[in-house]
Amino acid sequence: AMSLNRGMQKAVAVATKQLEKLAKPVDITKKDDIVNIASISANNDAEIGKKMAEAFMRVGKDGVITIEEGKSLDTTLEYVEGMQFDRGYLSPHFVTDPDAMTCELDKPYILIFEDKISNVQKLVPLLEAASKSKRPLLIIAEDVEGEALATLVVNKLRGILTVAAVKAPGYGDRRKAMLEDIAILTGAQPIFKDLGIELDKVELSQLGQAKKITIDNDNTIIVEGIGSDADIQGRIGQIRAEIDGTSSDYDCEKLQERLAKLTGGVAQINVGAGSEAEMKEKKARIEDALHATRAAIEEGIVAGGGVALVRCIDAVNKLKLKGDEATGVEIVANALRTPCFCIADNAGAVGNLVVNKITQGTGGFGYNADKDTYEDLIEAGVIDPVKVTRIALQNAASVAGLLLTTDCVVTEQPTDEDPTAAAAAMGGGMGGGMPGMGGGMPGMGGMGGMPGMM
Repeated sequence: AMSLNRGMQKAVAVATKQLEKLAKPVDITKKDDIVNIASISANNDAEIGKKMAEAFMRVGKDGVITIEEGKSLDTTLEYVEGMQFDRGYLSPHFVTDPDAMTCELDKPYILIFEDKISNVQKLVPLLEAASKSKRPLLIIAEDVEGEALATLVVNKLRGILTVAAVKAPGYGDRRKAMLEDIAILTGAQPIFKDLGIELDKVELSQLGQAKKITIDNDNTIIVEGIGSDADIQGRIGQIRAEIDGTSSDYDCEKLQERLAKLTGGVAQINVGAGSEAEMKEKKARIEDALHATRAAIEEGIVAGGGVALVRCIDAVNKLKLKGDEATGVEIVANALRTPCFCIADNAGAVGNLVVNKITQGTGGFGYNADKDTYEDLIEAGVIDPVKVTRIALQNAASVAGLLLTTDCVVTEQPTDEDPTAAAAAMGGGMGGGMPGMGGGMPGMGGMGGMPGMM
């Protein structure tokens, strides 16, 4: 079994390298490529493909695209410029537009403070300086509470100072990193605990600035911070280096979000549907389309319809191994033709004939099951992300190898979960007990029917 597994792993390694050679890079500026990739991943839904392409054209390959449940029948795309983070105002009294329940700050100063603010005396000097400047003030801190928050609200309501406060985004080390991002974007000096700077010593020159800030109950958006382009590009390069150096998918996702916030812009696709069931199904397809498109941008595309895997068979068969290892190679070679065979078979064609004809061709030549014709599938828009194809192959080999090298499996004994049987058993028990209830407590002996539930 071990030799068989080794042969399979060697064959998969060769196939993976061949897939990389076949890969064609995706040009993010070519809308048709994105439409084709996203449409196929969404079960050939052209509408989803177009929305996904529009989103990527707006935010770029590093941009954040979120998928939310919409409130109408139509699927729509919204775009938010600037840096957005999911923290809203700490008090509704900060609202400047009562109709929209938002706080709009034009050309504000921005204080970035890592710690909590509760002592109003230390905050007063900065409030006085901001008031004299006749410009709004936004405070981003771990929290603003007690008399400090009350003082901000009173100053706002009396018209002395247009001010707002929000909690810092993120948690732990990620919070500090995001505060640094905001500081670089707005040209601020972040006031961190380890710097030893007291709040009452902070001057306006240490604060950040932006063209506009919009705050609602849940989000804050900073538009056009005054940070220098050189500093922002340096930070972007640093985050990209962290992305390349991490092996955690979760960390990579969070770093990508930070990168998108710095590069500017978030696209949101609002899924429209007529029922909850349709909403869940459609949202799942759009999420598949998003992940497939990102994978294609990351590693490129190959011909779909199982053709790319068929093109790997010759390279795998060139492996010169012996014994069980050779058998492992043969297993993988047979597996590489199976997706193409199944697609043709499901389309009503003869699987073996289709695979043999594709084998005789080269490049993207393959069987288009949708049109029941042979053509260049890449030109026809029938494409798959290399990353998806590669991971599917590697995962299949990993599971097969695990089963081959497993001596025993521990499983639970299945239980009868027939609901009609349980209901019948309950009914039998209750039948004996109910009549006895008229005579008081002794009649409860009728519950003896309950063992029927076991």
